Parts: sequence; C-alpha cells; structure tokens
Amino acid sequence: DTYKGWLFKWTNYLKGYQRRWFVLSNGLLSYYRTQAEMAHTCRGTINLSTAHIDTEDSCNIVLSNGGRTYHLKANSEVERQRWVTALELAKAKAIRMRNNQSDDSGDEEPASQSDKSELHGPLKTLSSKLEDLSTCNELIAKHGAALQRSLSELENLRLPADSGEKIKAVNERATLFRITSNAMINACRDFLDLAESHSRKWQRLLQHEREQRIRLEETIEQLAKQHNSLERACRGAPGLASGTASISSTAKAGSVQSAKGEASDEDEETEYFDAMEDAPAFITVTADPKHHRRSGSNLSGASEGHPEDWNLEDSVFESSNQSSYNESTGKDLLPRKRRRSRIPDKPNYSLNLWSIMKNCIGKELSKIPMPVNFNEPLSMLQRLTEDLEYHELLDKAVKCESSTEQMCFVAAFSVSSYSTTVHRTAKPFNPLLGETYELDRLEELGFRSLCEQVSHHPPAAAHHVYSRRGWTLWQDITISSKFRGKYLSIMPLGAIHLEFHSSGNHYVWRKVTSTVHNIIVGKLWIDQSGEIEIVNHKSKDKCQLKFTPYSYFSRDVPRKVTGVVSDADGKAHYVMSGTWDEKMECSKIIHSSHGSTSTEGKQKTVYQTLSPKVLWRKYPLPENAENMYFFSELALTLNEPEERVAPTDSRLRPDQRLMESGRWDEANVEKQRLEEKQRAVRRRREAEAVEALEEGEDYEGYIPLWFERKVDAVTGELICVYKGGYWEAKEKQDWSVCPDIF
Repeated sequence: DTYKGWLFKWTNYLKGYQRRWFVLSNGLLSYYRTQAEMAHTCRGTINLSTAHIDTEDSCNIVLSNGGRTYHLKANSEVERQRWVTALELAKAKAIRMRNNQSDDSGDEEPASQSDKSELHGPLKTLSSKLEDLSTCNELIAKHGAALQRSLSELENLRLPADSGEKIKAVNERATLFRITSNAMINACRDFLDLAESHSRKWQRLLQHEREQRIRLEETIEQLAKQHNSLERACRGAPGLASGTASISSTAKAGSVQSAKGEASDEDEETEYFDAMEDAPAFITVTADPKHHRRSGSNLSGASEGHPEDWNLEDSVFESSNQSSYNESTGKDLLPRKRRRSRIPDKPNYSLNLWSIMKNCIGKELSKIPMPVNFNEPLSMLQRLTEDLEYHELLDKAVKCESSTEQMCFVAAFSVSSYSTTVHRTAKPFNPLLGETYELDRLEELGFRSLCEQVSHHPPAAAHHVYSRRGWTLWQDITISSKFRGKYLSIMPLGAIHLEFHSSGNHYVWRKVTSTVHNIIVGKLWIDQSGEIEIVNHKSKDKCQLKFTPYSYFSRDVPRKVTGVVSDADGKAHYVMSGTWDEKMECSKIIHSSHGSTSTEGKQKTVYQTLSPKVLWRKYPLPENAENMYFFSELALTLNEPEERVAPTDSRLRPDQRLMESGRWDEANVEKQRLEEKQRAVRRRREAEAVEALEEGEDYEGYIPLWFERKVDAVTGELICVYKGGYWEAKEKQDWSVCPDIF
C-alpha cells in the first residue's frame, strides 16, 4: 500500500536531475526535497488513477497526468523496475477504488431501455478488444523472452560455423515478435478508434442527463418554497390540532433519517426516535418512572436500567425542569478578573465577494489572498481555543463514575464547540508559521491552553489543554477547504484526544464538515453536517452522533443532532438529542424490545427511556453582538491584550489588531506586509534545503517550538504533541527561542 524511496527528478535545464524523496500511498505519488519535509511541505502530487506510466530507457520513468509530467530516474534498472511495478499496482488499485466509489454528484444512469442498449453494445465490443490486447500482451512477453535467449546464445558463439544457424533463428523469432507487435498495435488502433467514435454520443447523453437534472432541481426548489409558504400559512390558521407527536431520528450506527409526524393517541410528553439508515430501526418512548417502578419486574430486554439511578440527588445529571445549566453551574465559575465585554463596532464597508471568489473556484481557501473585509478579528488559533467555552462539561464528566454516563458529557462537549458558528460567517485570520496563542485560566477556571501553527501549507495547528480539575485535551488539526461556487466546504482533518486523569478514560473523535452557503447570492448561512464517532479506547464505549444537514423537505428542527451511547457489547444506554446551536439532552434507556417492522422492511427496536435531562445549553450572546461579529462572551476576551505573553502570540499580530480597531485599510496593508515577510522566510528556508542537499546533508525544515511530532499510539497517525517548556519560559520571561514573525 505504501512505497518510499529516493529518485532523481528532472527540474530544469540549469539544474538537471535533482534527488527527491518520493512517497507512493493511496494511489498518489508525492515528492519532497527531504524526508523531514513529509511532516509539513509536499512539493507535488500526481494522481495515478488517471496517469500514464512510461519507461524511456533502463533507468528512466515518465509519469504524465493531464498537463503535469514527471521525468524520473532511478539508480539502477532493478530499482526502476521495482518502482514501475509499485506504480502499476497502485494505479490499478486506485482505478478499482474510483470505480467502486459512489458518485457524489448523484449522476443517474440513462433512463430509457434504448439508451442502456446503446451503451451496452459498445461496451461489449470494447471489452472484446481489451481481451485481444491482453492476449497480444502475453504473446509479446513469451516471444520477447525467446528472443532474449537467442540473443544471449548469439553473444556466446565462438565458432563461425554455428553463426549462420543461430543468426537465422534470431531472425525468425524477431520476425515473429514483429508480427505479434503489429497485431497488438492494430488492436490498440481499433480500440482507440472505437472509443473515439462513441465518445461524442456519450457526451451528448451525459449533457442531456445533466440538463434534465438541473431542470428537475429548479422545479423541486420551487415546489419546496411553495410547500414552506403553505405550511406557514397553515400554522397560522386557527383551530388546528396541536397534539401531534414529535418524531425525530437517532440511530446506533450514526445515520439518521427524518420522518414525518402524524397525529397520535400517545401522551404529549412522549417522544419517538425513528429509524437509522445503517442499523435496525428503533423507536424511543419516554416512560413514567413511577409506572416503571411498579412494573419493572415484568420488563425484560436487551437493555435495562434503574430509574432510581436517574433521580438520585447527587447524580451528575441535572433535570431539565430545574434551573438551566448556565444558571446552575455558571455562578461558581465566574472569572475573578474583570475582562472586556465589548469591542469596537464592525465598520460598514461594502465589498463584492463574488468579484474576488469567481477566479478561485476549486482552490484551497488558505491559498486565496483575501482582504480583511471578509475576516473577523480573531485567528484560527483563537477560534480553536474557543472550543473550550463550555469546558464545565468536562469538569462535570470528571465526577461521573460510569463511563457511559461520562460519554454523554463528552458528546455534549463535542457538539457545543459548534454553537458559536451559527452566525459567524466571517473567515478567521490564517496564522503565520510559528504563531502561538495561549489562554491561561488556571487560577480562574482551572485550565490553561496553548496553540501553535506548526505548518503553513497545508495549514496545521497543534493544541494542548491541561486542567487541574482532572482532564487533558490535545489535537492536531489541519483545515482543508474548497470553494465550490455556490458554497464553501471546510473540512477539519485530524483527531481530538481527551483523557481523564483519575479513570484513564481516553476519548477520541473527529470534527464534522462545515458548509457556508449562498456565496454568490443571498444571505450567508452556515450548516454542519456529517457524523461524529466518539470512542473510549479504554472501555470501548462508543457514541454515534449525526448532524442532520438542512433540507427543504424536513419537518425536523434545523441544526438537529441525534445519537446513541452504547457500551463495548453494543448495548445502548443513552439517547442523545438536541441541536448544535442551542442545547443537548440525554435520555436514559430502561428497557428495549423488538417492535413492528418498518416500511423499509427493517424490524424496529423500541427503547423505553426516562425523561430527558439537559446536559448543555448555549449561553446567550452579549448585547449588540450583531455589530461585534456575533462574538460570544469568551470570544470578546480572546484578543484582549495581556502582558507576559510570547512575542509570537496572536494578540500581538498588528493587522488583526488594526482590524479590530476598525482601521481596515491599514490592516490590509499590514496583512500584505506580513504575508510577504512569511514568503521571504519560506524562500530562504527552501534555499537552505537546496544547499544542504548539494552538500549531501538532510534538511529538517521547520521545527515547531513547543510541540514535537510523534506517532500517536491510538490512531497511528503522525501528530504534534506538547513537549513542554512554554509555561516555564513564560514564568522566566525567556522568549529567546521565539522567531520574529510580526
């Protein structure tokens, strides 16, 4: 699956072939100047699934894919053959994987039977020609080997009398080889001619299907808008029944499918959780604890619990009918130090986003030069730190004796990090390489946090949080973003680790995809979609969370999140439900049984649960938040100037500070200066790498200041973990190792 080694790559006529480190993995061939560059700087990548592999001579390899061509040279013919074999195998595997994957765009097959038959005939003919090519290939290999043996015998001749017969045999075999080669060439020509003759027909069919699909999408969108208008008018009409039961989705495997609610004879407090896509469907019904105590002895099933445990006074869970989570926990966590509660209002500058973005479709967002008009006065490191706004959930999780109960709080914490994004459509500043950000709340809130930008392309940040209340969190996040024309997709890559000191429970999960809609026309809005699987690697407990994407046709509340907490044996213990912008609730499962068969043919499992408990509720935004970039109370304090921080801290970044002050024109000039300064540093680093290569030495490249790269024992990935020294340097005010990046 992976092949690595040194090859010589043609660069230009001045430098000729230069030694490069190549890595073949997952159908992609990437190269670096040194092995150390693998951690942060890839010089180029070529996709083998659509590449052409050719050999010029005994040591050369030529790879071409569209407009990109790599001319490579190995040290020996044996080494070249190893690479060619590995490349061919990787190409075949990549083609199989590409063919097996479902097309995200949802292209449909030709609708009519005549279209299918028209495609089936040419495909059958092409397959026959391909078999002819395979046969010719085998013959060429066979006769080529015979020709090689004859040539070897000819070279070993010593008697002139035998030379005539040997040369005659060589000529006969060479003639046979030539005939076979001509047959293969003709078969190739027929294959290509046939493919070209039908390609135009396939293009017309594909274009027709695309046009039909676009028309269908436009029609459905109009129908959806009319449906919503009628539904709003219907809700406003008097005399409508209001006892409809709410139906939502949750599942064991994490895939959630919305269902339509209909009138029911059940009590108004009863909640139903419909089926999951990739698991047997089940329904969750809220039970009466008193009734369960009376009839608990008659219940039996795969998953049972004791309602008395849910109502204990010293339970970590809080009842939803008591005071809110914020009121019950926030008073004893108020900061001792008074911090700012507002920033200067956002200036009203008009700028056409589409005029800048129209030439950037398909590019990485981090490589697009953007004015500060589209930014908010926070860096990505500060946005990463903002995930700790609801750190109290982890403080509560420390007190849990049950690992599944603790999992509920961890799941609520993973959802809470998205609560601030619902109105935050602005882009944070891309951190400079070596930029750091600290949030020291050890005395006030019990934790201290440190972030560092450890790579520039691709952009990657390492984060470490220590809490004296019994937990440690760390992550190494790379942001991959693509502009698709109508929307912008932001995909965080990397795992988040959370470990509790006393129990040793180690939780790992990954973030979902964020999508910014209406880039071209309309009001910008953000949606979160995808699945989160949280795994406790000590107890093997799991929690599957589904972030349901917005849909015109769904009656469910927007931004819905549902999930199930199960133990190592797969037995479900809790049902999670809520929204990622408001609150998360948890319902304890006390009984499970098999119910009726759903319309999809799957047998449903009925979960009987106790009343839900509110684990997390979003804090209200500060007054005048709409004019302060919709910052939360924590976000307003993140860029507040502080003393004794490192000279690389984001608070000291001049363009960000100017933007916060409302001086955007000056901020744009300063932003360009910092970016050009960073490019100059990168060019100098590349020159040093070339010089080291010429001297035969390895160049390590950029080394993070406070983090070090290690292979994670849990995920097997190469991540940056905190190596210590920052807080000691802060105590001594010794920042001599910090580079001058501002």
